[in-house]
Amino acid sequence: MAGGVSLGRDFGWLWAAYAAGTLGTWVAFNAFPLLAITVLHKGSAEVAALAAVGAAVGAAVALPLGPWVEFRRKRPVMIAMDLVRCAAVLSVAVAYALDRLGFAQLLVVSVVVAAADITFGAASGACLKALVPAEGRLVAQARLESTTWTATVLGPPLGGALVALLGPVATVLVDALSYLLSATGIRAIKGREPRPVRKEGPGMRAGELLEGWRHILAQPVLRPLFLNAVLVNGLIMATAPLLAVLMLGPLGFAPWQYGLAFAVPCLGGLVGSRLSRPLVARYGRQRVLWTSGVLRACWPVGLAFVHPGVTGLALVMAVELALITCAAVFTPVLATHRLDLTPNDRIARTLTAWSVTAKASVAGLTALWGLLAAVLGPREAIGLAGVLLLATPLLLPREKVRATASVDTCK
Repeated sequence: MAGGVSLGRDFGWLWAAYAAGTLGTWVAFNAFPLLAITVLHKGSAEVAALAAVGAAVGAAVALPLGPWVEFRRKRPVMIAMDLVRCAAVLSVAVAYALDRLGFAQLLVVSVVVAAADITFGAASGACLKALVPAEGRLVAQARLESTTWTATVLGPPLGGALVALLGPVATVLVDALSYLLSATGIRAIKGREPRPVRKEGPGMRAGELLEGWRHILAQPVLRPLFLNAVLVNGLIMATAPLLAVLMLGPLGFAPWQYGLAFAVPCLGGLVGSRLSRPLVARYGRQRVLWTSGVLRACWPVGLAFVHPGVTGLALVMAVELALITCAAVFTPVLATHRLDLTPNDRIARTLTAWSVTAKASVAGLTALWGLLAAVLGPREAIGLAGVLLLATPLLLPREKVRATASVDTCK
C-alpha cells in the first residue's frame, strides 16, 4: 500500500527489475570511455564519438522497433531487450579477457545498448500502465524516479571503487549481471498479459513509424509538455561538458571536487520524487506541473557565475540541488500524465518517439553548444543556455490538466 493505493506484487517485481538495471547502468557509468582511454589509448575525439554516435545511431535503430513493440506482449520484449543488452555488454568483457577488444566493438555495443534501452523503456511504460491502476500511477512513477536518483548517488562511487580495485572491466561485468537480474524480475511477474490486437490488419505500415509523433503533436496538453521537456533536457545536457571544461580547467577544481559538486545534489532527486504525489494531492496536477516546470528552468543560468574556491563549489552544488529537486517533482507527474493521455495501442510508439527525439536533441544541442563555446567561450555558452532556459516555461500548457486516465483495455 502507498498512500492508500495498492500497487500489487507484480509492480514490486517490475520495480525490482528497474532498480537492478538502473543501478548496474550507473555502476558502469563511463566504463566504455575509460576502456577507450586506458586500454585502447584513444583521444578525446574518439571518446566524444563513442558517446554521441552510439546514442544517435541507437535512437535511429530503435525507431522502427516502436511499432513492432506496440503489438506484442510487452514482458517478453523487455526480457529480450535485457538479454540483448547483457550479451552485448558481456561481449566487451570477453573481448577484453582475450585481448581482442577494439574501438569498433565499443561503438557497435554502444549502438545496440542505446537501441535496446529505448525499446525496453517503451515496453516498460506500457507494462506499468497495464499493471498499476490509474490512481496508483503517480506513486509508481515517483518510486521509479526515486530509484533513479538513488542509483545516481550510489552507482558512480561503487563503480569508482570497483575500477580502482579491479579495473574498468569489472563494472562492465556488473552491468551485464544487472540485466540478467532485471530479466529475472520481469519473468517473475505473474499477471496474465494478452496479446495486443492490431486493428489495421497484419503487417507494419510505413506510417506507423510516425504514429507516436502524430499522437504527441495532436494532443493540446501533451504537445507543449513534449516541446518543453525536449528543449529543457537538451539545453541542460548540452552545457554539462562545458561546465566540466570550465571547472577542471581554468577554475582549477580537482576531479574529486567536480564529482562532489554533482553527486551530493542528486539527493534532491530523492526529496523531489517523494514530494510529487503529496503536492499533486494538495495543489492538483496543473499547478504542480507548471510550478515545478518553471522552477527547474530558473536555476541553470547561475552556473555562468561559477568561480574558483569553496564558494564557487558551493554555488554549483546549490544550483544543481535546486534544479534536480524541481526536476524530480516534475518528471513523475509528467510521466504519469503522458500515460493517462495515451491510448494503450499507442503507448510504445509514443514513448519511442519521445525518447528518440530527446536523444537526438541532446546530441544536436551538445554539438552546437560545443561550437558556441569555441567561439564565445564556455562560460558565455553556459550563460546563453541559461538565458534560453528562462524562456522555456512559455511552452508549458496553460489549459487545465485533467487527472482522469484513458481507458485501460490490455489488463
